This record gives sequence, C-alpha cells and structure tokens, in this order.
Amino acid sequence: MTTQETTLTAGDAEVTVQPGNGCRVSSLRIGGTELLRQGERYGCFPMVPWCGRIRDGRFRDGGQTYQMPLNSPPHAIHGFARDAEWTTARASADEAVFTYDLAEPWPWTGRVTQMVRLAEDSLTLTLGIETYGDSFPAQAGWHPWFNRTLDGSADGAHVEFSPAWQEERGDDHLPTGKRIDRTGGPWDDCFGMPDGVDVTLTWPQQLEVRIASREQWVVVYDEQEAAVCVEPQTGPPDGLNTLPRLVTPVEPLEASTTWTWRAL
Repeated sequence: MTTQETTLTAGDAEVTVQPGNGCRVSSLRIGGTELLRQGERYGCFPMVPWCGRIRDGRFRDGGQTYQMPLNSPPHAIHGFARDAEWTTARASADEAVFTYDLAEPWPWTGRVTQMVRLAEDSLTLTLGIETYGDSFPAQAGWHPWFNRTLDGSADGAHVEFSPAWQEERGDDHLPTGKRIDRTGGPWDDCFGMPDGVDVTLTWPQQLEVRIASREQWVVVYDEQEAAVCVEPQTGPPDGLNTLPRLVTPVEPLEASTTWTWRAL
C-alpha cells in the first residue's frame, strides 16, 4: 500500500497519478506533449461524493438535512475526494487501482475506488462508490483541466458537442430547473446528453481528443484563458437535491469515461 506517485505508459502515451493529492491525474502526455494544465489544483481530479456545487452546502435525504462545509462560499463544491489522500491498491505498467474511505464530514461510511487504465490511443477512468452500511445519495465525475493550447501553439482548443439541452444557469451558478437550447460560450454550464456524453476537443493541426461516457451529464467550463474543462458526471450540479443517485448495499454507484485521441 502506497500513496507515492504512479506512472503508467502505453506506446507513446504516459499518465501520472498522484494518490496523495486527491488521486488526480496530474499529467497526460501524448508523444511528449502535455495535455493537462499543470499545478497542484489542476490535472484531472475525481469529483466524489458529489459533483459541482451543492446549494448553500445543504442537501436532504429522507427527513434529514445535512450541512457540508462551504468550500466555495456560499456553496459546497466538488466533494472531498480531491483533497484526500488515497491509497494505491495495485499498479502495473498500464493500469492502477486506488481507494479512498469516505469519512467525516460525510455522514455515511463507504469506499471509493478509481481505476486508471491506459492504452496507446486512450485513457479510461472508472469510479465506484460502495457503502459500508446504510444507503446514501451520491454523485461521481471527473474535472479535467485541458491546456487550451499545446506546446505554445497559437491555435486554442475547439470544443464540439451537440447536447439535447442546456441547464439554465442562475446568478448563483446553479441550474434553475429550466432546460434551454445550447447557448454560445464561454460556458460554466451543465448540459444533458441522454445518449451518453460525447464531446470532442480539437487542437487544430495537432490533436483530437474525444471524451465519452455512458453518463448523461457534462459540465463544460472554458472561462479561463489557460484551460478548457469537460466534466462527465452522474448528475447535474446540486444533484444531491434535484436528481440523487443512491448507493445501496447491493448496488454501488459506478461511472466511467474514456478519452480517445488521434494526431491530426
């Protein structure tokens, strides 16, 4: 068992995972080119046990109301896993598995598992949440920070996707509950893709990355000059209140995303 950095390789692809820093993928290099924004808070981190913001940090389960720490006042954002120390369960040349035990201030006990699997032309991330006792609501997803430009190129990444709808965003950055047609960017918005997440990032004349998932929700955030975020997740922001998924003793919550790339 270790929390040391883990590096996976396949062909000319290389991935580095930092279990001691929220089990984030800190680096994804294709042919020596870094795709992820560098820095302690960047890379690609798992969002567990919820995704995006919880309104005022409060959510209900049955007749009970729970208060989460306001780590993005006035809301709670992105769960605890990104700030936790995970444990490496096993690792090989191109695959690794990491675990994290849910703990206070989360009201329930359980285990989160992340599997990272690298191929020559793809990266697959899988998250699982299981309970040690009672059932509880949860969400899972990923928050990758892709570099807007690669290797100093002047051409920034293009984001291409065709959602069925966009969640209207209120002044508090949370969905209002109304569904609208996709607006023009820049975005910090959640979109519905009932047939599964399917978003393509294209760096002209360099690289194309397709981000796919069976999940039906994706947040696109491209308001920063340095990066573009495409975040597959199991529900919308504030989903613990509006669209909870239950983790039960017989049915864990599982989600996966695969990024597939090709040179242009």
